[in-house]
Amino acid sequence: MTNAQPVHSGDEAPSTALVERVLAEAAEVLIIEASTDELDRPEAARIVVSGREIAELTTLLAVVDGGTGDHCRCLGWPTILVSDAAGREIARWTLHHQTGIRGVGSCDADLRDGPGLTDWLADRGLTGSRRAQQMLARVAAEEEARRVEWTKAAPPALAEAAEAASRRETGAEDKLADLVPRRYPDPIERIRTLVEWAGFPPRHTTTMGGTPWYELAPLRLLAAEPTGSIFNALTSAPLTPSQLDGAAELFTSLEWTGSRRADLPESLRSALIAHVTATGTDPMKFRMRHGYGAEPTDRP
Repeated sequence: MTNAQPVHSGDEAPSTALVERVLAEAAEVLIIEASTDELDRPEAARIVVSGREIAELTTLLAVVDGGTGDHCRCLGWPTILVSDAAGREIARWTLHHQTGIRGVGSCDADLRDGPGLTDWLADRGLTGSRRAQQMLARVAAEEEARRVEWTKAAPPALAEAAEAASRRETGAEDKLADLVPRRYPDPIERIRTLVEWAGFPPRHTTTMGGTPWYELAPLRLLAAEPTGSIFNALTSAPLTPSQLDGAAELFTSLEWTGSRRADLPESLRSALIAHVTATGTDPMKFRMRHGYGAEPTDRP
């Protein structure tokens, strides 16, 4: 490589040919299990690649030509520092989610064999990518199991629509909203049914935590019901534990606290406080204390 003809330009689209061109000039490749702003971290594992192994790495860094047209928002790791025979750094790349690479051209690019690269790095002591992939696989499996359980918890008459909504199919939640009043025309039955379904999230957690957007569909559907109808439905007969869970979620949700600010009937409020105090999760108890469970003068 000469100064007059750089290995690559930042304006060039990512391509495998570009990767090959850069690594053809490489004398040494330093790979550090850290993002670019933490390369000096002493505990960060690192390896130096040279000779025949550079050719192996070149094959594993093949990308989908043209790139993604975008940049991942995370910093990315490991970092790959490519140096020529004079010791000059000629490229600095980062891996993203073990499936993509940044720095090879004008945008990020997908790796053609991310798992293969992960295994190659792990064989040389850089096991962080493999651990990250294993964690992502566990999280994905947990989230899928939770999605399946949520659809099973849906009212039978809404099961098919719930399945579509859980997969974020286009227009699925609108179809669900249209279906609910047709399947449950009686407002008391409809509200009590939706409240029970809304009780699913607080009792189901995953490694990453949080509540998937689709699981909040019952709360969004309840937001369309008049306040008086909700209170009437939830005080017309004793609530089951699942319905109490759902009511606790409803009355501490943004759908409720952001606009209604209506005081709960005392019988309903007392039932919720007793239920959540006895059986609620820590987040449920926290929201109760700062919502319907607060003293009247302390409520927002």
